[in-house]
Amino acid sequence: MSARDDILGAIRANKPAMNAPAPVVPNYDDSYPQDADGLAALFAERLATMGGTWHALTDGQGVDAALQETLADKLGKPFEEAVIASNVPEVAGNRALTDSDDPGSVHDVDIAVLRARFGIAETGSVCFTEAELTVNAVAYLAQHLVVLLDPAEIVTNMHRAYQRDDFVNASYTVFHTGPSATADIEGVLVRGAQGVRSLTVIPTPPL
Repeated sequence: MSARDDILGAIRANKPAMNAPAPVVPNYDDSYPQDADGLAALFAERLATMGGTWHALTDGQGVDAALQETLADKLGKPFEEAVIASNVPEVAGNRALTDSDDPGSVHDVDIAVLRARFGIAETGSVCFTEAELTVNAVAYLAQHLVVLLDPAEIVTNMHRAYQRDDFVNASYTVFHTGPSATADIEGVLVRGAQGVRSLTVIPTPPL
């Protein structure tokens, strides 16, 4: 008999004679807002902390116009020349994405426009699954990432996120929190060195 068997045998022999139910694990979100407006405000605050941008549409403004307003000065080229890969009906784009695309084929995408499955107020993060991405690499190789997020789909924290069926049942899931950020040993923060240079979240329900 091995030492392992000795240890496990001793544990079994000395296990208390009781049938106790498993403890209830709290979600640790009692201090978070419980209404949609409060969660959206907290999400926007945490997103800004991580270097992202919350762009609420003005009256009559479409997503196309918001795209140009927020990114025209960041592209380094005329907006009309930008390569835009869009997976949402709100933006036409000029680069189609298919699930047979080679991941490296999206290396020249200037702007990727995706809809998040949901958001997390605690961290200002957005969640994508393979259904939203089509080509997983586009969320990393694009220069700028624009995310449409339904304000009604913002949860309080990661505990709630892990309980969602769309998280549990997805084949691929990723959480994005702000643009890429890298700091060297002296603490100099560089954005965009290893991923998207900017991340803009536009709160809008799906069409």
